[in-house]
Amino acid sequence: MILTRRSMIALTAGFVAMAPFGGLAQAPLSIHVLKDPNCGCCTAWIEILRNDGFTVTTERSFGTLMMRHKLDHGIPQNMTSCHTGEIEGYMIEGHVPTADIRRLLAERPDAIGLTVPGMPYGSPGMGPEDRRDAYDVFLIRRDGSTEVFTHYEAA
Repeated sequence: MILTRRSMIALTAGFVAMAPFGGLAQAPLSIHVLKDPNCGCCTAWIEILRNDGFTVTTERSFGTLMMRHKLDHGIPQNMTSCHTGEIEGYMIEGHVPTADIRRLLAERPDAIGLTVPGMPYGSPGMGPEDRRDAYDVFLIRRDGSTEVFTHYEAA
């Protein structure tokens, strides 16, 4: 095959046209989760993440060590839950739905991360969604303030 100037230009144009699509085959999102080794709801949330295509690593932690980790990473004490994830520089506290994690990563706000404080019934990993209580996912700002990121109505 002899490459002419015209075929070389066409080949280059083809590569340039395909460049925006190169990111479509991205690697799975990786999240690291600190959890109590005896917590079943943490395990259920992790399974939901894996089923939605996340790569999950876990680390055993509990008690004051876990609470110190949360506070050291900017999660206000009144916004804590049972497990803490770290993904791409953000903290994910509690039973945050995967759609909210993906939205956070797409929007990239200047924030510490997301939290679902407590353990609301029907949130991911806390029972059936079709019988859930209403709950909020909060965005934690760098100054420690919070605002509602997503509201979920009761089912």
